[in-house]
Amino acid sequence: MYHTLDMRWTVPARRGFTLIELMIVVAIIGILAAIAIPKFASLIRHSGEGTSKGNLATIRSAISIYYSDMEGTYPADMASLTIAGKYLTVIPPAKSPYYHTDSSLIEYAAAGNGSDAGGWQYNNFVNAPNLGTVWVNCIHTDSMGTQWTSY
Repeated sequence: MYHTLDMRWTVPARRGFTLIELMIVVAIIGILAAIAIPKFASLIRHSGEGTSKGNLATIRSAISIYYSDMEGTYPADMASLTIAGKYLTVIPPAKSPYYHTDSSLIEYAAAGNGSDAGGWQYNNFVNAPNLGTVWVNCIHTDSMGTQWTSY
């Protein structure tokens, strides 16, 4: 721009950020992302574990109510809980994040040491000591180091 009083060219004031300022901002965002992303993944795992524990409690409650209604008889299979939607409308899925996909499959076994196929394990063997018990069919551990079969 040509200034008329002193006959010199003047440069207008520049607006914007320097390269150093932009690099600092990018570095700060990178550090925050490096902290937040693993924490977010951990929260997702914890929510899946909590869902599975809640679903397990729901199934156990339904079995307990069935046991009371049938005057001391456990269901022969877990599908009996969904007949006419009286106890459960559907068998909820078991979630064991990082080990198995969400599954409502049911394996019948006498103890909580199933095939590790995911889903649920139900003891419907009449002479077994823990008849009517349901476990998560996963031998791995949750984020707290507890085996899924111990719930």
